Amino acid sequence: MVITSSSNEKIKSLKKLLQSKYRNIEGKFLVEGEHLVNEAYKSGNLLEVIIKENNNCSLDVDKTIVSDNVMKSLSTLSTQVDIIGVCKSIKPNNNLGEKLVLLDNVQDPGNVGTIIRSSVAFNVDTLVLGKGSVDLYNPKVIRSTQGLLFHQNIIEENLKEFIIKLKSDGYVILGTDVNGGKELKTLPKYEKYAIIMGNEGHGLEPAIKELCDEYIYINMNKTCESLNVGVACSIILYQLNE
Repeated sequence: MVITSSSNEKIKSLKKLLQSKYRNIEGKFLVEGEHLVNEAYKSGNLLEVIIKENNNCSLDVDKTIVSDNVMKSLSTLSTQVDIIGVCKSIKPNNNLGEKLVLLDNVQDPGNVGTIIRSSVAFNVDTLVLGKGSVDLYNPKVIRSTQGLLFHQNIIEENLKEFIIKLKSDGYVILGTDVNGGKELKTLPKYEKYAIIMGNEGHGLEPAIKELCDEYIYINMNKTCESLNVGVACSIILYQLNE
């Protein structure tokens, strides 16, 4: 049977997952397009798929067939997809590892997506979203990760309390500061560290900044005053991964 009405109860329930409130309540989120659906399936997080009649999905999950108009009502994209996946929230790993990235109120979905991709590329063990940072399951975040959110351990924490715990566990806390920081290439190899990246507009919260053990900066042409937080984080992670 093909669902042709957006007023269908199942469709109405799925549309609620476009809001962070209901994603949190249900413990589910949506991914759009074949690539993201396949990544969700490989990770074991795919619960079911919503497909159009012309989609020959062979994945071993429940399938719901819908009309073009219904698919449009579920999609956040300007170009229409023919498959949407319903996923369960990704279960974090309690083993934090030795290399951490902490995001202090980073709000742009594209920046968070870039940081997730770079975290996977440069062997970060855990990414920590502080309060005020964008929702991990925001559709723009999911798309910008290109599916790599399924390959990175990601947790949410109160950063002040979390950093204090990290310090007691022997992690070196690194913050970014163009004034008085150490040039990135001069840093020693730390056994356990956490890098804090701050808000796009005002950087690290003062109370968070005070908890840092070291401040670092990226040496660059003086014509450029600052870098996008996603770009800056990627450069830092590349250097520390050397």
